Amino acid sequence: MNKPHVFLANQVPTDVLSYISTHCEYTLWDSKKPLTKEELKKALKSVDGALLTGHGADADLVKDCNNLKVISTATVGYDRFDPKGLAAHDVLLTHTPYVLDETVADLLFGLILSGTRRIAELHEHVKAGKWSKETSQHSLYGQDVHQKTLGIIGMGRIGEKIVHRAKEGFDMSILYHNRSSRKEVEETYGAKKVELNTLLEESDIVVLMVPLTDETKHLIGQEELAKMKPTALLVNGARGPVVDESALIEALENKEIFGAALDVFEQEPLPNNHPFLNLENVTLTPHIGSATAATREAMAMRAAENLVAGALGKTPQDIVKA
Repeated sequence: MNKPHVFLANQVPTDVLSYISTHCEYTLWDSKKPLTKEELKKALKSVDGALLTGHGADADLVKDCNNLKVISTATVGYDRFDPKGLAAHDVLLTHTPYVLDETVADLLFGLILSGTRRIAELHEHVKAGKWSKETSQHSLYGQDVHQKTLGIIGMGRIGEKIVHRAKEGFDMSILYHNRSSRKEVEETYGAKKVELNTLLEESDIVVLMVPLTDETKHLIGQEELAKMKPTALLVNGARGPVVDESALIEALENKEIFGAALDVFEQEPLPNNHPFLNLENVTLTPHIGSATAATREAMAMRAAENLVAGALGKTPQDIVKA
């Protein structure tokens, strides 16, 4: 029996490539130049599956790909893909949930601590030689985290991991806003489901963990920021467009909120002239939620397992609902 043929749009770890090669023939895009849509269309026409981490796919891309059964991405988010459009051409879309939850929660709590205690900001002050005997202690003050109120917008798996850290490690009160109730989280951590306005008004730290959809684009804008406490921190670990950056920049410049800590942005990488770069009351990281070697390798292997299963005509474990 001939092995199925798959296309890999990116390099993968050696053990992941070995796993794929055991079950499939593969073509790897190893050119240093970016893969164009036309080149990708051509590559997909003759394969049974594709690993397209960092790319995207819609109905137009796969409409002439008669053998294509599955497209896999080594990410949780899939806003670059059109699951319904792919399904219309009998192509499954898979992603990699679960394996990165703890790692992302670690990063988000790091952002919480950095933003509230001004760690990144004051680190730069020390490096720039701005700390001296004349420095007033008041100018170094931050906000407490322990026993404060944490509000999470989007109580999914990662949100629950953040809640665990907040409650067990910092004795925080938990509010959450979500489409559905999370009874287990409520019973285990005393979390309270509230309306969005209530969460914004009562939380000391607001964490965004919602997927990017038409409904969540610019979920946090001028009106929502105005409802937050002047001592509150906004943390975005979701997707950049969930926040109206222009409104956030204005709120930060005018000290309408204490600060922000952001791992995601409307434009990535962040442009060199972006206003965020001139603000002291914002912590910025380059979309590194899952960026540890162990987690990224686990994500790549999970994506490979989904790819191989789909290419063999089996049911992958992480199918995105169309």
